[in-house]
Amino acid sequence: MSSITLKKIIEYYKKPNIFISKLLQKTFFFLPDKLFLSILYKLRFYKKLNWETPKTFNEKLQWLKLFDRRPLYTSFVDKYKVREYIAKTIGEEFLIPLLGVWNNPDEIDFDKLPNQFVLKCNHNSGGICICKSKSEFDIKKAKNNLRKWMNSNFWFQQREYPYKNIHKKIIAEKFMEDFETRELKDYKFFCFDGIAKAMYIASDRQKVNEETKFDFFDMYFNSLNITNGHPNSSVLPKKPKNFELMKELAEKLSKGIPQIRIDFYEINGKVYFGEMTLFHLAGFMPFKPNKWDYIFGSWIKLPRCK
Repeated sequence: MSSITLKKIIEYYKKPNIFISKLLQKTFFFLPDKLFLSILYKLRFYKKLNWETPKTFNEKLQWLKLFDRRPLYTSFVDKYKVREYIAKTIGEEFLIPLLGVWNNPDEIDFDKLPNQFVLKCNHNSGGICICKSKSEFDIKKAKNNLRKWMNSNFWFQQREYPYKNIHKKIIAEKFMEDFETRELKDYKFFCFDGIAKAMYIASDRQKVNEETKFDFFDMYFNSLNITNGHPNSSVLPKKPKNFELMKELAEKLSKGIPQIRIDFYEINGKVYFGEMTLFHLAGFMPFKPNKWDYIFGSWIKLPRCK
């Protein structure tokens, strides 16, 4: 048993509300969205969700799930369709090369793929198959994982509405790795109607038995005392060489959107687009210290009143 799995078991034991919320997500899919979100929020934050006058970042994300359902958002979270928006808005040069797209795992001709590649579904988050060498790649396991992900209903889990109407596909992208760091660090910018206010760097994501690290910074790359979802690094990561360019691109991509997280990679000195996330950690992850939930919330100007 890995240390991460054991940690989750201990967490469920110490905080049964986490276990109950997971159960809610898997079995009470028939509940109306507002009731479902209200219950899940109460389980995660130990307080009632303020629908009338939401103040915090996490409260406002739940409000936006219900009341800001623009069709355009579906193309933002669709990992295949979003490529069109990126190419049109900031340019194709920021896209990781696409190797193929299929409707199901059995359509994939692995012989035609290069020795290294990445497989993922376009409709969910977190599911990814990385092939660093075909001779060591378990195709059967990859296909089974892809089938499981293709059968999943991602929007039901946290009621992130943009995921509801995605036409499910499997895509293959070029395997990317920075020669210096030997990993892909994620640079994630929180933007509010075209203005970047904060960002964090996600590192150690692919290390075995190592938890991902999140380190937060302001737009001058000053470190922020924030923990959210994952622990901080023991040593702060360096400022990326293309920090200002990533900020500029994030702001260009986020214009006209109340709030969105724009993610990039910096690979061998070049910037690549990662993804667009409308609901950071689904709006169910507390900030420590809690004041940041209110600070981030103050940056969101809701598009209309109920």
